Amino acid sequence: MSDVLLRLPEVIEQVKLSRSTIYRRIEEGTFPRPRALGTGCVRWRQSEIDAWIDTLPVAADPAC
Repeated sequence: MSDVLLRLPEVIEQVKLSRSTIYRRIEEGTFPRPRALGTGCVRWRQSEIDAWIDTLPVAADPAC
């Protein structure tokens, strides 16, 4: 099965984080690194974003 490659706006929409937060977390090693498709062209694998979402803790207060 092939993996969908996501552009940054699609990643932002899925994870509800800003561009700067995503890149900061990449540098911290707490967010998946994108794949380089060419100079200035990167994409994230959907499966890696899904796996990252699955590692998030469950909120104690569902209202948050």
